[in-house]
Amino acid sequence: MLSPLGAEARPLSEWLTTFHLATVVLDPYTNESSWILKTATRILEGFRGADVRVNLLVTADEADTKAFLGPLTEQYLVFCDEDRSVVRALGLAEIPAFVFIRVDGTVAAAAEGWVPAQWRGVGAEIVAMTSWKAPEIPAPGDPGAFRGSPAAG
Repeated sequence: MLSPLGAEARPLSEWLTTFHLATVVLDPYTNESSWILKTATRILEGFRGADVRVNLLVTADEADTKAFLGPLTEQYLVFCDEDRSVVRALGLAEIPAFVFIRVDGTVAAAAEGWVPAQWRGVGAEIVAMTSWKAPEIPAPGDPGAFRGSPAAG
């Protein structure tokens, strides 16, 4: 089940009826997710016109998600995963993460922590599936590589 900010939770399959999902997973209670937020939104913007639904998945309740993302909640589809059930279902061990979920519900690619080459690999999977042009990963101003925080919390 995916719980969009301010709306009723629906099964993943209902979010995949038309478009794949390009998802950045963030934990607002860790430095790692705050370090990558600007880069993550830049990457999602690069895929906004592709046949993917760009979104943020935040491991918090609605109030903390809004506090962490601020005005980004108006610019992106945002899901809350307070109990981290979606993170577990995706098989993630570290956050932040960049995940590409195909319309058939399979995870086509995932990158954990901030390892630019791995995030670029997820982008390449999106490009291959959508015939889109990938944004530059990494780009000037992006942070150096770092491991993520434990996904289990």
